[in-house]
Amino acid sequence: MPLTASSKRLAQRRARILKERAIEAVLFLAALVSVFTTVGIVYILVKESVVFFQQVSIVRFLTDTQWTPLFDDQHFGIIVLLSGTLTSSAVALAIAIPLGTIIAIYLSEFAPFKVREIAKPFLELLGGVPTIVYGFFALLFVTPILQWFYPELPGFNLLAAGIVMGIMIIPYVSSISEDAMRAVPMSLREGSYALGATRFQTAVKVVVPAAFSGIASAYILGISRAVGETMILAVSAGMQPNLTFNPLEPAATITAFIVQVALGDLPHGSVGYQTIFAAGLTLMLFTLVCNIAGHVLRKRFREAY
Repeated sequence: MPLTASSKRLAQRRARILKERAIEAVLFLAALVSVFTTVGIVYILVKESVVFFQQVSIVRFLTDTQWTPLFDDQHFGIIVLLSGTLTSSAVALAIAIPLGTIIAIYLSEFAPFKVREIAKPFLELLGGVPTIVYGFFALLFVTPILQWFYPELPGFNLLAAGIVMGIMIIPYVSSISEDAMRAVPMSLREGSYALGATRFQTAVKVVVPAAFSGIASAYILGISRAVGETMILAVSAGMQPNLTFNPLEPAATITAFIVQVALGDLPHGSVGYQTIFAAGLTLMLFTLVCNIAGHVLRKRFREAY
């Protein structure tokens, strides 16, 4: 009997180890999906962009001030699309970052429990609205309101698109920031109160610095979301390439141009079609630079606090 009981225990242990290893293998394969997806995207962008740059020099791509790859007089100045992307993103972030941070501070430090439980789901619901709806909201609602204050504002403009983009990004910034603030140990708040600090002083000077790592991650996500937005800009900002940093003017962005060409009738392999891969690679590199800058900033502030 002792041998039999021991054999059963060993068999159960082996079965448990095999199950754990199988679960670890499944989790490892699941983690590899994101890696393989990223590698595949980079491979396609680089492969197709190399073909494009064999016909168009990088210097011309970076310095030309016109973007007309679909016309007979072809120009390939990516700065034209970058200007629209940066301008619309700047307007969006000027709306989303301050409002998102303020909302996060309120929900984390001041809102009663019932208010938080009601407000947060409604806030996150904004993130589930289709972007095409936001685009028509910007075109048919926000733009007429802006034209009431500024009658010369054209029907397609970067300002309305940027404002609505900022509203759309607020849930991403506020939700992640609020989670980071609520993760700050209560002992830090109690220590601040014991020193005579008010709730506002504690929130701004203790909780926010302590949670800055998570808040910075929210900002980075907001920047990436703004730079990669497509339908709002395609509907309400116009799709005419225009080298401008004035949000009161219409302009095209990198993502809007990619949509325009991808839905067109250009033959695969043509220079005009290859531009979408070069533009996509530019956008990916820009997002990578933003993420690296955010990582460095987050690391510096983490060390400071």
